[in-house]
Amino acid sequence: MVLRYFGIRVTELERSARFYTELLGLKKLREGKMHHGGRWMLLEDPRSHERLELNWYPSDSAFATPYEAGEGLDHIGFKVQDPASTFKRLVAKGAAPALIPKDKNGVKGIYYLKDPDGNWIEFF
Repeated sequence: MVLRYFGIRVTELERSARFYTELLGLKKLREGKMHHGGRWMLLEDPRSHERLELNWYPSDSAFATPYEAGEGLDHIGFKVQDPASTFKRLVAKGAAPALIPKDKNGVKGIYYLKDPDGNWIEFF
């Protein structure tokens, strides 16, 4: 398992991107649209290579919960060899599932669990 990035929810993607790139010096690696209408942008620190994913959700998305400052953690992403077996192994050990590929808002090959405080952990 390799911790790959942290994803945070943002209220305006472009404004947040400018803040993290122009003020803090992160570099944009890539961006895209989610199948449910959301948008994401992956940034990287050029020195440490740590990554930050900015996630914006439209108001009609299942993931567009009320935003409160300080509670914008969206998920933590881990790169693993086999996401499905990692998910099954951790659920068998007591982890709570959050979202799997066959769910309505699921994404092929990506699994989510909840940590003990309800924070989402992605395995891809």
